[in-house]
Amino acid sequence: MDILKKLTQTYGPSGRESDIKELIENIARPFADEVYTDALGNLIARKKGNGKKIMVAAHMDEIGVVATLIDDNGFIRFSSVGGIYNKDLLGRRVCFKNGVIGVIGSEEENKDRKILKMYIDIGAKDKETCEKLISIGDMAVFCGDFYENNDTIISKALDNRSGCYVLLKTLEKINSKNDIYFVFTTQEEVGLRGARTSSFSISPDYALAIDVTDTGDTPDGIKMATKLSGGAAIKIMDRSILCDSFIRSKLAELASKNDIPYQLEVMNYGGTDAGAISLSGAGVKTGGISIPTRYIHSPSEMINKKDLDSVISLLSVFLEENYDK
Repeated sequence: MDILKKLTQTYGPSGRESDIKELIENIARPFADEVYTDALGNLIARKKGNGKKIMVAAHMDEIGVVATLIDDNGFIRFSSVGGIYNKDLLGRRVCFKNGVIGVIGSEEENKDRKILKMYIDIGAKDKETCEKLISIGDMAVFCGDFYENNDTIISKALDNRSGCYVLLKTLEKINSKNDIYFVFTTQEEVGLRGARTSSFSISPDYALAIDVTDTGDTPDGIKMATKLSGGAAIKIMDRSILCDSFIRSKLAELASKNDIPYQLEVMNYGGTDAGAISLSGAGVKTGGISIPTRYIHSPSEMINKKDLDSVISLLSVFLEENYDK
């Protein structure tokens, strides 16, 4: 799990993906026929073939915050980058790209946990001291160490560095006749932006998005069938897509045929790169395989190693399948 640890702990909020892109590129390059970056910063690793053109996407950006104001006392006002839960912010540590760490505090009268009444405290004595370290527009990500406990992994940014890990391990192991584009997309957390432009450029025959999904297996949790250690989650739909019926059925067929544990996923809220890809150009037949994850968009996201292996196995057999030209 050393690669996954490096992926989760590398800085890379939406729109600032250069560090994580460089790490992924260094890992992917030995196993790809072609590696390049497009105008929006998406990293594409291609394994050439004469069969169907297939795009597999996993976003490499993570949620974070951005500095919007530094007051006279050296406290940093901020806004969100991606979806964050305001009620969970107080006392959280955040880390800027230059390594400066701050703590999120709040004005006393903030019962509704409004971000406008919160601030980041880096211990600066005044505005001038703070501005020597932080500038307006600087982004920070949440601190969350990587931890393994038997089959369980806990870390920040498993959404979606675990999906990036799946793509990298699949790129390394498969031998396929299809023409496969492994796309590590940018700015998913702020509107599925990288997936939209990269899929337009590639114009694939089929596409899959690999991302995390919520689980319904915690006390008083959301009501859904997906659970930790239940296997790869074959996406039926989310708020951005109704998945292509051929791809959905093919994934279930291949999982059963190859004894790969799987479950079906219906996500009632939130979207994925699959939605943007499916609407690209004249439309793309698109599906998704998800990694069941507890506590999404927190610094302590939780996944199961066996689920991760199941997603890698299912993606591999799908990409190695021979499809009619």
